[in-house]
Amino acid sequence: MNQKSVLITGCSSGIGYHCAKRLHEKGYRVFATARKTEDVQRLLEEGFESFQLDLNDTDSIHKAVAEVQKRTKGELYALFNNGAYGQPGAVEDLSREILKAQFETNLFGTHELTTLILAMMRKQGYGRIIQNSSVLGFVSLRFRGAYNASKYALEGLSDTMRLELTGTDIYISLIEPGPIRSDFRKNALQKFLENIDRDNSHFKEEYVHKLEALQSEKDAPFTLGEEAVFQALLHALESKKPKARYRVTKPTSFFWFSKRILSTRWLDKLLRKVE
Repeated sequence: MNQKSVLITGCSSGIGYHCAKRLHEKGYRVFATARKTEDVQRLLEEGFESFQLDLNDTDSIHKAVAEVQKRTKGELYALFNNGAYGQPGAVEDLSREILKAQFETNLFGTHELTTLILAMMRKQGYGRIIQNSSVLGFVSLRFRGAYNASKYALEGLSDTMRLELTGTDIYISLIEPGPIRSDFRKNALQKFLENIDRDNSHFKEEYVHKLEALQSEKDAPFTLGEEAVFQALLHALESKKPKARYRVTKPTSFFWFSKRILSTRWLDKLLRKVE
């Protein structure tokens, strides 16, 4: 296959858009997908091969995979599962419906897409699947319970798939970013306002500070741009031996090290200080 093809979810903005653009510049054939039709139209106008892929919709996922199969004649080099969002709020303030919605996008839809693409890769005998996880896929922070749980689950499935794919030429990699400059905070703010009953919460006063943080345009300490994730993605795509995990930003490396050496009690004490 002369031109390596990559399917990317969540390309409307941020990491997905940046990585799609950079891979396109490097000569990859990029299928830049998005949930909203207006975003797909914009991507098409910018010269991308783009079509709709809504991770909350099984029909949309199957149609997107069928489109990939048609355009590539059944051969796809890589899948970058980037599409996701964060639902802020204390665990006790999350209804079953809110938690389910978080998992529908961040886990269930991603899993369904991955298994369909994996069937293609099994047939062709090679492939790369790269999951955009998070530092919150292995450490937990207050008021991020829904997102924490979805990313922990994604990491668990990915680790299991890696074991099950032993002996094949299909590789699974996890990218674990810390704070990255994108629209993630803006989207999280919208979900916070929509779904959390702040006035009747035990955490009412603390939510005032949480709201301020979500509305702030100031970067968190050690925030990097989307290029940092792209460099990890590029290595996962091009290395003969891609890493199982790519830790992006200093906070990710720091918390990974801290989890290995600290007791649970001391790690909790450290994590409680993080806003």
